[in-house]
Amino acid sequence: MHSFMNDYSEGAHPRILDLLNKYNLEKNGGYGLDDHSDIAKKYIKRELGRDDVDIHFIAAGTLTNVLTISAFLKPYQAVISADSGHINVHETGAVETSGHKVISVPTIDGKLRPDHIIKVLNYHQDEHMVQPKMVYISNTTELGTVYTKEELKAISKCSRENNLILFMDGARLGSALTCKSNDLSLEDIAGLVDVFYIGGTKNGALLGEALVLIRDDLKEDFRYLIKNRGALMAKGFVLGIQFEALFQDSLYFDLAEHANIMACDLTKIISDKDYKFFIKPYSNQLFPIFPNAILEKMKDEFVFSIHEKIDEDNTAIRLVTSWATKEESVDAFRSFLERY
Repeated sequence: MHSFMNDYSEGAHPRILDLLNKYNLEKNGGYGLDDHSDIAKKYIKRELGRDDVDIHFIAAGTLTNVLTISAFLKPYQAVISADSGHINVHETGAVETSGHKVISVPTIDGKLRPDHIIKVLNYHQDEHMVQPKMVYISNTTELGTVYTKEELKAISKCSRENNLILFMDGARLGSALTCKSNDLSLEDIAGLVDVFYIGGTKNGALLGEALVLIRDDLKEDFRYLIKNRGALMAKGFVLGIQFEALFQDSLYFDLAEHANIMACDLTKIISDKDYKFFIKPYSNQLFPIFPNAILEKMKDEFVFSIHEKIDEDNTAIRLVTSWATKEESVDAFRSFLERY
C-alpha cells in the first residue's frame, strides 16, 4: 500500500533524529529555557531578518491555535475564519470551548479577502453580538491554496485599519513558501501579520510548531498562558533540538520542496489522463476528481481520504505528499492510472 493520506504519517527526518540522539543524555534546562531552544530561535530570527520577535515552541497545531486565540481575545470577542479553516472544521470546537466564537465566512478557495472581513464587521455592529477582533488565515489553506504577497498585504491593511489582530496558521507554511507560485518570504510574513507559526509537525519533525509573536503588546506574560493551558513542556528542549536541526541550514525548506515536487509529479500524471481537480493544485495537497468505480479499485493499492462527493458517479479525493514521499509511490500511482 502506498499512502497519500497526510504529511505527518512518518516519524522524523533522520537529521532530526540524529541530533536528538546526539544530545539524548545531555542535561538541559526545562520548559524551553535551554540552549537548543535558544539556538533554534536565533536561526529562525535569522530567516525572519529581525530580532524583535518572541518565539515559543508548542507541541501541536490545534494547541497553538487555541493558545493564540484565547490569549489575545477578550471574553466577548471572536475570530473570523474561512468556512474551511482548520479552527472551524477540524478542531472539534476547541477554540469555541475556550469561550470565543469562530465567525466563518464562505469562500471558494479557502482564502479570506478584505471584502469578507468588512462584511463581517458591518454585520457585527453592537454589543448584542460578539465583537470581531482577530482574523485567522492559514498558508497553505485547507484546500492547498496559497496567499500571494499582494493578497496578504491587502488583508494586513484591512486588519490594521480596523484594529484587528492578524493571525496566520503556518502548519503547512513550508509547502506554501516553496511552491512554484509563491512570492512570499518569512521576512515578508513577519512584516505583514501580528502573529504566526512555522509548522514542524507536517514538515519533517516528530512534533512541534514555532509560534512567532510580532506585535509588542502581544508578548507580555505569554509563557504564563502556555503553562496555564498545559502546553509548557518540561522537556521543551525536545522541540528546540528539532527546530535547531530544521533551521541550522536549509533543511526545513528542502523537505517542503520535496513534498511539493512529488505533488507536482502527481498533478501531471493526473492531468495527462484528463482528470479534473476540485480546486487548482498549488502545494502538497491535491484534490483530484475520479469516477467512483476507479476509486474502489484505488483503495486496494493506495491510502487517501475522501474530500467531497461531486455527483452520483464522481468523487473528489485528497492526496497529500510529504517530505518522505518516495518516487516509487508516485510511479505506482502512474502505473495504476495507466491500467484504467
